[in-house]
Amino acid sequence: MATKKQPATVRSFGISKLILILGLGVLLCGEAFFGYRLHTLSDQQEQFKKDYSTLNNITFGVFSVDQWRDKIAAIINRQVKNFTLTPKQQQDLQVEVEQILHGLINKAVHLINKPQKSIGGKLKKAAFNAMVNTDKIQAQVPEFARTIIAKVNNPDSKARLSDLATSKLNQLEHQTFDSTSNANTQVTSHMYKKYHVSNSAEFNKKLNTSLAEIRTTTYYYCFAMLGCIIIVLGIWWLLRKNVELHATLFILSLLFAFILLLVGLTASMIEVDARISTLNFTLLGEKVVFDNQVLFFQSKSILDVVVVLVKQPKMDSILVGILILVFSILFPCMKLICTGIHLLSKRKIAENKVIIYFAFKSGKWSMADVMVIAILMTYIGLNGILQSQLSNLNIHNNALTVITTNNTALQPGYIIFVGFVLFGLLLSTILKYITPYDAT
Repeated sequence: MATKKQPATVRSFGISKLILILGLGVLLCGEAFFGYRLHTLSDQQEQFKKDYSTLNNITFGVFSVDQWRDKIAAIINRQVKNFTLTPKQQQDLQVEVEQILHGLINKAVHLINKPQKSIGGKLKKAAFNAMVNTDKIQAQVPEFARTIIAKVNNPDSKARLSDLATSKLNQLEHQTFDSTSNANTQVTSHMYKKYHVSNSAEFNKKLNTSLAEIRTTTYYYCFAMLGCIIIVLGIWWLLRKNVELHATLFILSLLFAFILLLVGLTASMIEVDARISTLNFTLLGEKVVFDNQVLFFQSKSILDVVVVLVKQPKMDSILVGILILVFSILFPCMKLICTGIHLLSKRKIAENKVIIYFAFKSGKWSMADVMVIAILMTYIGLNGILQSQLSNLNIHNNALTVITTNNTALQPGYIIFVGFVLFGLLLSTILKYITPYDAT
């Protein structure tokens, strides 16, 4: 029996559908890969910045007694070891020492020559006046003063002064308790081992370099994901008259939207970073400098915000967390799922009240677009407050310099979430035109 040949239009439709599925399948895999890499890099960036802010926290810097002791001890040691007298200072010191020596000699002569009542005292006075020529001693004072000044400039004397200053600082250290000392030692040791560095300069340089690379790469993946969505919208425009391919194209578009939503919810959306970039002042003629003192750092995704709110002990915070979870996460997910079910199912299921509600009427309750505005307004307000408060800390004069930095910024996760909201609105509009069922 001869097989019945399929019409050419049916075969053409099948090939077109297959090509569409394969082409968008490859693009979907590309978007999924970009999203996975963006999510991974976002987590890595957050961890790097947390470690950076921990090691450079102001608690272990400006507020650390150990840091102050080390910096002051280094200055004192350098000052003592490098101490030299200028010719003018030597002349002034010569005069001062001579005056002191003349005063001591005069005082000694006065004590000897005062009236004596005892025989021994009178004998000592007579012997002193007979054997000691006070004028001759006074004439030798300038030479004595030069010898004392030379002794002060002697390297051995400087070393002893340095040891004395250091011992006094060590004594002060034992009398002062630094509550951050043990924690700082443990954290520093752990971080150095984790990043295979030996000092803070290497640590900061390595993390700053890595963070710069991650930031650039993350935005590449972010724009690559949005590029995939633009291609999908371009295909919709090209196939707008091919009604038989609309259902397949719409279901694939929903998968693209799901990936955007997943990445937008889990990748970092906002980063708050306030720090004192430089604090320096002059002590004993030398600069005391504290760099990169982190005042506050937090990086959160939308999902992180929900988790933080739900874990709070207060009921109002828990309620807000639940509301965000329901209306900004669960409702958008249900809307995507129900639009797919509506388009693929038979009339009885497609026109089910729950399916119709989530597919067409849940927009006024789905708060993803409201979340976008809320995050933006939060960023603008928080950034303004931080900028205002940090600017009050800025000081620049001859005695003290303080420069603050506000690195608060929206992150790629926010851009992806905005992309999902806009793409979702377009898909909702498209569905109203392509649905074969009643959408009311």
